[in-house]
Amino acid sequence: MAKFLNTSATNYFLEELIKTAKDRLILISPFLKLNDRLKELLEDKDRLKIDVRIVYGKNELQHQEINWLKELNYIRTSFCKNLHAKCYINEELCIVTSLNLYEFSQINNNEMGILIRRGEDAVLYKDAYEEAQRIIRISDEIKISLEKVKKVSSKIDPKLESENGTHQKITTSKLAQKLGIKTNILLDKLISSSYIEVKEGKNYLTDKGKEAGGEFKMSQKYGPYFIWPDDFSI
Repeated sequence: MAKFLNTSATNYFLEELIKTAKDRLILISPFLKLNDRLKELLEDKDRLKIDVRIVYGKNELQHQEINWLKELNYIRTSFCKNLHAKCYINEELCIVTSLNLYEFSQINNNEMGILIRRGEDAVLYKDAYEEAQRIIRISDEIKISLEKVKKVSSKIDPKLESENGTHQKITTSKLAQKLGIKTNILLDKLISSSYIEVKEGKNYLTDKGKEAGGEFKMSQKYGPYFIWPDDFSI
């Protein structure tokens, strides 16, 4: 059953939610300025190679956040225009709250929240998780350098280049740019056309996607991604 949280309880369970994440962690907050304690917890998740998604949307990141993110390999950051929701999710817990991931808010503001446990409120947890995934899909992923993915993705892995220097396969974001659509729209099309399937919040190539020439790649710096033939079309 959902549990009401006051300010101190929200801060406590937020730390617990981050600490207990074993596979995935989603942090959605319009404002992003982390205190040292949360940074320490997230650095530990990065060392454990936990998939962490942070979505923000109300202001430019501070220089200290930029420099901190540059050191992390498994935390992906996205910008969502007009974001006002605050929601924090791992595999078993979800917090829907008024609390931003903002140091001032955590110390000075009066906040409220609701804690949802997957084992007790499976339907409610699922609804919140699916909405969080939707917000991620409509967001623009930001590289650690804070340039949008589709702008920096023109730097293709040299292994993808043919002997004459032309690209045989390109990333999803580069393909979207070539087709003149946003990356999240192309991803939705790939999923609806069964080239990609979603399992527990993660994207996987289907047999159809592999037959079409799609490949899964892993970058030490930017994480997992897909590549496609440069003449691919849906």
